Parts: sequence; C-alpha cells; structure tokens
Amino acid sequence: MSWAELLAENKVKAHTTSVAELNKLRQVVARDISDGQVTGLSADRRFACLYSAALQLAHMAVACAGYRVATTTGHHKTSLESMELCIGNPVRALVTYFDLCRRKRNMLEYDNASLTSEIEVQELLRKVKELEMIVENWIASNHPSLSPQS
Repeated sequence: MSWAELLAENKVKAHTTSVAELNKLRQVVARDISDGQVTGLSADRRFACLYSAALQLAHMAVACAGYRVATTTGHHKTSLESMELCIGNPVRALVTYFDLCRRKRNMLEYDNASLTSEIEVQELLRKVKELEMIVENWIASNHPSLSPQS
C-alpha cells in the first residue's frame, strides 16, 4: 500500500511532527518498556505494555514521514504497516512479528487471560529494543532535526 492509497482510504492524515511531540512518544516508549519488565505484573500485562511500546515506535516513524494514523478500525495494523512503508526492509520481519503480537494482545485484552509465557515476554522485550534502535537510527539518518538531541 502507498501513502496515496492510505490517504485516499482515510487511514492516515497529513501531519507535521516536532521534537517535542516525538520526545513525548519517547517517554511513553520508555515507560512501557519499563512497565513491561515489572516482575510483579502478569506476563499478559507485561506483554501488552511491551506491545504498546512497539506501537508508539511505529507512530514515531509515521510522524517523521509526515503522517498520523487515523483512529479507525484496524489502526494498529495500519500503524505497523505504515512503519514498514517509512523504514522499509530493516523492519520488515519485525512488522510481521509485531503483527502476530497485535493479534495475541487483542486476545489477552478482550477474550482470555494467562495466554502469555515469560519466554514470549522476554522475546518481545528484545524485539522492542531492536525496533527502538532501528527507529531512532532511521530518524537520525533521515530526519536529523527530529532526533532527541535537537
């Protein structure tokens, strides 16, 4: 899917971001990664926190590309796919992985409990940290004025 198609389907809107906006998202990512490591929480809740961090990282990439994902049915999936549109091959496999996490998160949020193992939480934590590094490096290379140092 292209940006033109996403715009035509009202799945994204044109948007101009700022360092301040991205720094707020960075704070949410840091909080969600931290919360995802709290051992007193269930594995399901930690998984949901870590998934949220990945979603915010996708929002950061999309914002840097000049868009905001509209809050419509399927906006999580659109956010992940749009991140791939921004960054390309370096996130392709991660987008596939996070889409599976999106489905699992939906089940544990709305349908079931005790679906997530500690191994899955640790894997998701590694993948979120990998994604964070990719997104921040992409921002630094392609949108240096939006890097956290700016």
